[in-house]
Amino acid sequence: MAQQPSHRPLTPSSFFRDQRSARPLVDGTIARGMLEETYQFATGKDGGEAATHFAVAMFGLAAAGPMPMLGVAQHADPYVEAFPIPVDAKLLARGRNRYEIFCSMCHDRTGYGKGMIVQRGYAPAPSYHIPRLRNAKAGYIFDVVTRGWGAMPSYSHQIPTRDRWAIVAYVRALQYSQNASMEDVPETEQAALAKEGGQ
Repeated sequence: MAQQPSHRPLTPSSFFRDQRSARPLVDGTIARGMLEETYQFATGKDGGEAATHFAVAMFGLAAAGPMPMLGVAQHADPYVEAFPIPVDAKLLARGRNRYEIFCSMCHDRTGYGKGMIVQRGYAPAPSYHIPRLRNAKAGYIFDVVTRGWGAMPSYSHQIPTRDRWAIVAYVRALQYSQNASMEDVPETEQAALAKEGGQ
């Protein structure tokens, strides 16, 4: 035990048949803290029949380019609407924090797609307030954050899964904040808003 062979990372080893001192991961290995709770939590998709139709349609349209695929992505709709985790004030605060770090430079702080790097010549980001994205399911937005779309890269390695859902929840809050009507306001608050508007 006092004189055990040791190896520097990625140096050859005669002990193993493949001569690799760094051993490959065992199938099914999950990094600490990366165990996903459900398929919906991990992917934003329902995993049922709709997902199968979606995969077949996307495979068939792959050669046609991004616009036909976008139509399928919106209509085949394998995405979940309900959040797979509870949405509360703490999650929204975390989502705002992560959004301002990872998203606001393109999408701006209010979600209109006019962030600072867009103002300096980077490809414009879509506004979250257009009907297509206001009507998109939460799982679709999660999937775009996870895998990227167009000029937007994947954030799956930079942002943990729970934080991606927090960002999606905050995006929903931004959408509501810019597209709410008086009917969305609780009756107890409507009078106060009407009074403020009259002043």
